[in-house]
Amino acid sequence: MHPLALARPGKGLRILCLGAHSDDMEIGAGGTILNWIAAGAVLEVHWCVASAAGPRESEARASAADFLKGVATVEVHIGGFRDGYLPAERAAVKDWVEGFKRRLDPDVVLTHRRDDAHQDHRLLCELAWNAFRDHLVLEVEIPKWDGDLGQPNLYVPLPDEILLRKVELLQRHFGTQRSKAWFDAETFMALARLRGVECRARYAEGFFARKLLLTD
Repeated sequence: MHPLALARPGKGLRILCLGAHSDDMEIGAGGTILNWIAAGAVLEVHWCVASAAGPRESEARASAADFLKGVATVEVHIGGFRDGYLPAERAAVKDWVEGFKRRLDPDVVLTHRRDDAHQDHRLLCELAWNAFRDHLVLEVEIPKWDGDLGQPNLYVPLPDEILLRKVELLQRHFGTQRSKAWFDAETFMALARLRGVECRARYAEGFFARKLLLTD
């Protein structure tokens, strides 16, 4: 397993996060982003949440502020679409994603996994690949009742303190999700431990990299 580095001290890195719901990118890639910040990379982050109505919008903005503390440039975009109904609003969601394409040229796009059981997640993934064909797209995984976790092919090892910070922020900011049986510290720690086992680390986040270009 050969290590590759996206984030280095002083290196600029433009990130587009395309999440369906207010906690998705934090669950799937929060540790990785915290790790990149700790590595000293100069980040530009566009944090985009398609569906975050009512209290979930406040959660999304507060969480982004904490997860992205210390980031050089941050833009938070809330789509305002109805949770669970993104496929029914496909044209409007596509226009929303295409709007980012017209003005952004990210180094990496973080979005959902193509085979995710949640219909909103699948649509965001499809539209991300439509819009950002020539970019590095990394798909995140979200544990849930459906039991749809796959087999990642890209891993980001996480130091203990980074993972603990991720879990603490998830617990702090997403009160609307605490009633869900799967949304707790044990779930997030257990998944990170399993992904760590798969890449010879203590903890890690797993991603799905479906298309990569190797250059000199």
